[in-house]
Amino acid sequence: MKSVNYFITLCYLFGSILLSAQDKTEPNFEDILSLESVSNAQMSPNGQYVVYLVQSTDWENNRYDRELWISNGSEPPFQLTNTAKGSSGSPQWSPDSKWIGFTADRNDKNQLYVIRPNGGEAIQVTHSKQGISAFRWSPDGNTIAFIETKENKRAKEQEELYGGFAEDDKDYRTNQLWTMNFNAAVLSKNMTPEQLKDSSYQASIKPKLHLEESDLYINSVLWSPDGSKIAIEHQPNSIITSFFNADISIYNLEDETLTTLVDNPSYDGLVDWSPDGSSILFESNVDDTDSNFYLNSRYFIISTNTKESKEVATNFDENINNLRWHGKGIFGLAFKKTKRSMVELNPDNGEVTFISMPNERIYNVSFGKDQIAYTAANDDSLTEVFRSNFQFDNSIQITRTSSQIKNWLVAQSDVVSWKSKDGAIIEGILHKPQNYDPNKKYPLMVVIHGGPTGISTPGPTPSYVYPIVQWLNKGALVLRPNYRGSAGYGEKFRSLNVKNLGVGDAWDVISGVEHLTKEGLIDKNKVASMGWSQGGYISAFLTTNSNVFQAISVGAGISNWMTYYVNTDIHPFTRQYLKSTPWSDEEMYRRTSPMTNITKASTPTLIQHGEFDRRVPVANAYELYQGLQDNKVPSKLIIYKGFGHGITKPKERLAATWHNWQWINKYIWNEEIQLPMD
Repeated sequence: MKSVNYFITLCYLFGSILLSAQDKTEPNFEDILSLESVSNAQMSPNGQYVVYLVQSTDWENNRYDRELWISNGSEPPFQLTNTAKGSSGSPQWSPDSKWIGFTADRNDKNQLYVIRPNGGEAIQVTHSKQGISAFRWSPDGNTIAFIETKENKRAKEQEELYGGFAEDDKDYRTNQLWTMNFNAAVLSKNMTPEQLKDSSYQASIKPKLHLEESDLYINSVLWSPDGSKIAIEHQPNSIITSFFNADISIYNLEDETLTTLVDNPSYDGLVDWSPDGSSILFESNVDDTDSNFYLNSRYFIISTNTKESKEVATNFDENINNLRWHGKGIFGLAFKKTKRSMVELNPDNGEVTFISMPNERIYNVSFGKDQIAYTAANDDSLTEVFRSNFQFDNSIQITRTSSQIKNWLVAQSDVVSWKSKDGAIIEGILHKPQNYDPNKKYPLMVVIHGGPTGISTPGPTPSYVYPIVQWLNKGALVLRPNYRGSAGYGEKFRSLNVKNLGVGDAWDVISGVEHLTKEGLIDKNKVASMGWSQGGYISAFLTTNSNVFQAISVGAGISNWMTYYVNTDIHPFTRQYLKSTPWSDEEMYRRTSPMTNITKASTPTLIQHGEFDRRVPVANAYELYQGLQDNKVPSKLIIYKGFGHGITKPKERLAATWHNWQWINKYIWNEEIQLPMD
């Protein structure tokens, strides 16, 4: 093997490409991880402004920073907030469009702030001891409802007496409902910081606690259109699996009574009020507690007076997100294979139809007076912010985030399909370099998404902790399969890996490799696989059940369903997909576990895992690593300290990216690459 330092590597990898594409350069790992992105566009009610979030990378402080930006349609957008050591988020307009509420942690927990659309100093509105998790303006803008986690005095007393311990599946946290006056007239007088702290002003905005004796864990709240009631989605406690028992109630502000509206045996989720306040749209799993991790949600409209309900969207075979009941109708977003578009749900006949839009994937939509703000991307662009009328015949692009990559060599994306072992049709995204030669056979990197109900879509700079763009420019192809269980292909497809996890998923990945081999596109002796979470599990399964790959990277992957089942924080996930427990069907757990065939493993395998992962506990990494070591399989285990299920800071993402680059290049290109230290 040859030894190359960082600078020689760059020359070796990029030199020939730069000669053939003088006008474009190849981004390095830091460039990709430093890309600014936009999200959560919110149209002002009067249709004048669009506020949105911009995420940037703060390498010095090793964090991702999110701040509010704003556009008034006639001038260039500008940055509205600057939370020095944290981020700003959850922008929400006051009904009169004169204020923007947002949350930020500015050394005083997560609090609510307001700021004017023309800028200036943000004003802190809440002073919650525990911090707030969500807020909502009342329809008249004079009151704000917010959710605060109740201070756990019992836990503090317990710790003082007995030190730190916790009983499993017991959680004493409670999310409570508060309201407070919002005195816009007073704030509009440009009060000084001293005036804001004045006792009389503070008394006028003192929050009021509602349902004080309740032990409900409140997830979300929505004001009725007339402001007299608040709809509440709540679950018994804060344990993650308690969402199965979420219900919906109506709180009457006048007499302070709470009335249960929907209490099906399984999950009931609050969506929106009808514009006239007579009904509520909600999603539900009704009585299904055995398959709601992978089956479609169901949608209902219920009368708040009679409690009579009717099911809607029965003609639609996918989940609908971002649903809003606007004066012009009910609108949401849904995937159709790798496209994501707006849909309209007719409240009268219950039917769902797709709306033709000028972009290939829509990520969020917000409604104002005769105007819509939305974020969207195309196959060859980054996500951008747009504004439009309801007909989408005059869409205006507000942001230019894609300009960051205009001079880069980035991925070209094609959607390809093939037939799996059992005849199922599988799609995937095939990324090619910009100087792709159809007469050449390329090494292949297979990058598998998580979920399993995630989805891979086309895009110019796919990454996370995988240097996809750099592999393309080095001279490889990248396949990102939407294996069985992926979102966007309907309920039946998402159910194909039930009682067949790993097994069917492996069929889909391997058949994709075989398809590209038959097409003459790839060198079958230079194929690698990798993925995170469910993608990591599938990669681990491929490690011990196939010899198709020359290198594999397992990110936060499950190695043994038996030990995973008793350690994860979402036990029902395993029971639903495997339709059993380890004690009721040991064979099912063995058949779908990578560790079962550990003695057959031969593929060099890198294992990456977060130190404090609760979703896929780190024991899975140690078990797979020890098994590979005992069977003399080349392997390496890297633990990312302080992280849970995901790598959420830029420096550690950079490290993980380098680790994948080193491992895969060693076994695909016969290179020894040193981690650069300057």
